[in-house]
Amino acid sequence: MIAGGRSINYLRISVTDRCNFRCKYCVPSSPLKVIAHKKIARYEEILRITKLACDLGITKVRITGGEPFVRKGILNFLEQLCTIERLKDISITTNGALLTQEKIERLIKMGINRLNFSLDTLNPQKFFKITQRDRFQKVWDVIHTAHKLGITPIKINAVILRGLNDDEIEEITGLTLKYPFHIRFIEYMPMGDSDVEKKQQILTDEIIEKIETRYGKLIPIQRSKNDGPAKKYQIPNARGIVGFITAISSHFCSDCNRLRLTSRGTLRPCLLNNYEKDILNPLRNGATDEELKEIILTALTKKPAFHGLSDSNAKGIPISHMTSIGG
Repeated sequence: MIAGGRSINYLRISVTDRCNFRCKYCVPSSPLKVIAHKKIARYEEILRITKLACDLGITKVRITGGEPFVRKGILNFLEQLCTIERLKDISITTNGALLTQEKIERLIKMGINRLNFSLDTLNPQKFFKITQRDRFQKVWDVIHTAHKLGITPIKINAVILRGLNDDEIEEITGLTLKYPFHIRFIEYMPMGDSDVEKKQQILTDEIIEKIETRYGKLIPIQRSKNDGPAKKYQIPNARGIVGFITAISSHFCSDCNRLRLTSRGTLRPCLLNNYEKDILNPLRNGATDEELKEIILTALTKKPAFHGLSDSNAKGIPISHMTSIGG
């Protein structure tokens, strides 16, 4: 599929808006309203949409939430997803708290070998402050279990906020000296009525400065064709990689190869733009495969050349919360 000169081969699927964590940069500051179950796409509906998207050129899928492992039957769904022949790459983003060795072994058996973990701190007290859950040791143990079982690459996503965890940038980066992990610093993206203040936002240049002051000049890593938006580097003598997702300071819209399927069954061609195209209701109302494919292609015609999140104008801020979109 082509959108604005960009080849679209990557579908991010949110299977639920529910999460067992309450991270302050993700959930709204106002009371969180979950989506009614009847409005959430059923697994068989997600599978049909995914197969049609694969017919149109999708080869890579990432499963997200909310937290995907809070949804009942997720492992059976993943097994069915893995049978779609055109899919060459399936990965999952998770906070890790609901994973076990048995579940990870089952993921590996079905062919899923890549996991992204959300972990913003190595300090248990800060972990609780960020997530409102006392689960740091559980998540840390799961990451190491996944590593020992052969999950690779293990990616750890960290959102750095001033006055909260910005004093841990060097320590988090230092994990790459001991482990072959991919640490990815993600610039905070204001969405909905988040409980994060603008002044807490830290951009990549400041993070890099702190890292290079401690470890020396970062060594650029050449990108491969299946890479996501992260700009990748290594610190000297590291086993792992440190990456930066610069959605605010240096957007990568011209290289974006993604389409999103939200948990509500809407197609969202840009994470940071409010446009969505409903595909779930047409499917439930008897649309043919060809009609559903046309909906997918129509959604892609609305993929913008760039987002407006870095604008000072508040109109550029998406009204949807990350929990309902899938990040």
